[in-house]
Amino acid sequence: MNTPKHTFSRYQIFVIAILAILQFTIILDFMVLSPLGPFLMKELNMHASQFGLVVSAYAFSAGISGLLAAGFADKFDRKRLLMFFYMGFILGTALCAMAPNFGFLLFARIVTGIFGGVIGSISFAIITDLFKMEVRGRVMGFVQMAFAASQVLGLPIGLVLANHFGWHAPFWMIAGFGVVLGMVMLVYLQPVNEHLKLKRSEHNAFKHLSQTISQPNYLKAFLGTTLLATGGFMLMPFGSAFSTHNMGVPIEKLSLLYFVTGIFSMILGPLSGKISDKIGKYKMFVIGSIISIIMVAIYTNLGVTPLWTVIGLNILLFAGISSRMISASALMTAVPKAQDRGAFMSINSAIQQISGGIAATVAGLIVVEAKDGKLENYNVLGYVVIIAMVIAIGMMYFINKLVMDQLHAKPAEKPTEEPVEIIAEV
Repeated sequence: MNTPKHTFSRYQIFVIAILAILQFTIILDFMVLSPLGPFLMKELNMHASQFGLVVSAYAFSAGISGLLAAGFADKFDRKRLLMFFYMGFILGTALCAMAPNFGFLLFARIVTGIFGGVIGSISFAIITDLFKMEVRGRVMGFVQMAFAASQVLGLPIGLVLANHFGWHAPFWMIAGFGVVLGMVMLVYLQPVNEHLKLKRSEHNAFKHLSQTISQPNYLKAFLGTTLLATGGFMLMPFGSAFSTHNMGVPIEKLSLLYFVTGIFSMILGPLSGKISDKIGKYKMFVIGSIISIIMVAIYTNLGVTPLWTVIGLNILLFAGISSRMISASALMTAVPKAQDRGAFMSINSAIQQISGGIAATVAGLIVVEAKDGKLENYNVLGYVVIIAMVIAIGMMYFINKLVMDQLHAKPAEKPTEEPVEIIAEV
């Protein structure tokens, strides 16, 4: 196998940067709500159950909007669609900043979820349109850096603003930055409309949605996404509590734990994407899954552990999880036909959001908080996650086979602006 050597044009680098920053704002808006919980419950007189509803409202409204948007996702220029939903997301975030009570905040989070939940799917469709399969792992690696960057930069800045200027400030920061980013996209992002030139058999949005959902090959991918979301979202809600109460990490050291983990994730994410382009997406997914399975088995059975040991284990755990997510995302982009990409990505994103919400709810039923604050049955949750990861390896094998058959059955699709020719194993 030849070693792939590739370069991106200046415009492609711009697109990657824009999509990565775009994802950063979306993820930060979602993640910043959790540490703001104490501020919000105190100032808006909210109960814990009400705050939980505010958090879950985003996920479920995002999932529903993804399904509703799927029918017309392939009928418009993707740039226009992206701008429309991003402006709605900024509006929702601004409404969050202005919320005077629980009811208004709940409404604002629903609005934010309706618009924000579709942006990721549009971004993935743009990546699929503009970049060859051989380099999508690397592109996904850079775009997925947004999650790590939100930990390293966003959360600390958000908490500092909340402490000095009130809980409204982080939302105003995200909305203000989003306006600037939106103006840059409006001026410099080129139309993405090659898919509009393709012949399609139906014109009705609901028919397009139903036909996309009923495709047997797409159903396999959606099932794979469900398994991925189940494994990923089950551990996350209780990570901080387990670190503090079970592993003995002081609360004031949690920011250090997330900061160091985030820094390494920003480095390892693009690296795993690059490796997946070189050795193959499915091979990288299996490697990432094996690392994740081993680390979940160790991590969820830990007792009191020295801080730097916890940090090291956290880095390995996130390295495994991010590498499997990046390689799986890159592989999923090759599943849909060109004329179905927008619909497929919207449905896929919706399934991810809804599955994640359900997984978090199920995790809450498994994990029990003892009187001393320690979490019980966290190891049981770990075993459930491991089973989901093992099944996902088998499911992704069939998805990889499907993708390979499709790639060998027809010439490679030509992106809008081609990188240097690459010969690599997908």
